[in-house]
Amino acid sequence: MDYRNDAPQTIRDFLTYNETIRGKSPKTTQEYFLDLRTFFRFIKSKRKLVLNDCPFDEISISDVDVALIKTITLSDIYDYLTYASRERPKHHKSADTTYGNIASTRARKVSSIRSFFKYLTDKAHLLDINPAQNLDSPKARQSSPRYLTLDESRSLLDSVSGPTKERDYCILTLFLNCALRVSELAGINLSDIQEGRLRVLGKGDKERTVYLNPACINALNDYIKVRPNLQNQYKNALFLTRQSRRIDVQTVKWLVKKYLSMAGLDAKQYSAHKLRHTAATLMYQNGVDIRTLQEVLGHKNLDTTMIYTHIASNSLENAALANPLSNEKAKKTE
Repeated sequence: MDYRNDAPQTIRDFLTYNETIRGKSPKTTQEYFLDLRTFFRFIKSKRKLVLNDCPFDEISISDVDVALIKTITLSDIYDYLTYASRERPKHHKSADTTYGNIASTRARKVSSIRSFFKYLTDKAHLLDINPAQNLDSPKARQSSPRYLTLDESRSLLDSVSGPTKERDYCILTLFLNCALRVSELAGINLSDIQEGRLRVLGKGDKERTVYLNPACINALNDYIKVRPNLQNQYKNALFLTRQSRRIDVQTVKWLVKKYLSMAGLDAKQYSAHKLRHTAATLMYQNGVDIRTLQEVLGHKNLDTTMIYTHIASNSLENAALANPLSNEKAKKTE
């Protein structure tokens, strides 16, 4: 779906500004559009500007103009967030979904709305007053990410077998040592690997350099020896399918789940993204400082990386409790 075909001019201008001036990725820009589309569907429904029998998810926003936007108040936005927290499906493509957006989803919607009204006020100068200026963001409960232990990570690597074992072992090794996102791994090209370093294209098309340790270099060398030498459009892709195409994100996720099960680990609790958490956790627990970890992970904000400090604290607490003397009662002194 292309927002250029569905969004009114004011929203199209905002999205173009984010993509061309602020350098937001097409995926992020599309998410802005989806958030704003749901918001304006709610506004039109609240203002009774749609037919009563029109399903919510079929409400057109093509007629949203500056005149309607100027009527929106902070109360309208809070009403929308209340609607989102109670009535929006959590999983749109599932017939068994529950309802009510979680706090992190609503926080993203708040960010989209704030950004839109800030643009209209400060950049486009279409509004004199920004109704979202004092809009609070829902507080999401911060939970520690799930990760594999060192022994579980080794078991996962030991589980690799089959006709694509060199490729699959290399994929798992890069996940567990370089803390890559799934999309980053699937997008690696041969030309991205140079002299023990890996060029990674992260979120928002931001590049970073990841240094490869001996385990990664050995796994890459073993895989490249058996990798097909292609002359087609995928000749530069590092990881290939058995059909000689670039491996895609879903295939990577599937093979990680497969090897988790083969290693006797719970594939419902762990995933390819959890391997990124595993790598980051093992690094932090073994002395990598938080600023360096931020660079390795490609986090824009340090606050995002700080979650791994909580993991370390939990590990220290568990280590103290694991001491066999932890439950000994203190002897009374005479």
